[in-house]
Amino acid sequence: MTEDAIIEANDSNWDELIENQEKPMVVMFYLPSCSHCKEIEPYFKEYSNEFKDSCRFVMMNGLVSPRTAMRYGIRGTPTFKFFCHGQAIKEEVGVVYPSILRKSIEDLIRNGEECVLHSTPLPDEISPYE
Repeated sequence: MTEDAIIEANDSNWDELIENQEKPMVVMFYLPSCSHCKEIEPYFKEYSNEFKDSCRFVMMNGLVSPRTAMRYGIRGTPTFKFFCHGQAIKEEVGVVYPSILRKSIEDLIRNGEECVLHSTPLPDEISPYE
């Protein structure tokens, strides 16, 4: 199994990844000390190789990339965010059963485009003072 199917993202390259997203994308937010992340990571890597032709897989260390983690409301790890056309359309938090993660990836590949077309994103900058 090769790990080339997974991109390690950070605050510096995140905007470029999102802007140039051509395939659906699954992002695993993790912490190096998170035992739950280590438990699910082998499955994430396995799926990244299995679905690499139709989906992009990204891992993001929440300690190294606090701006992006905060932007997407990451409050615990592991958190899986599912993106299509730069929009987060689904999230799963905590250690999920590998079969549930796999089904979510398959659903993203199959239905992600439709999800984006039937949702309206909030603006990134929402202030309680406006």
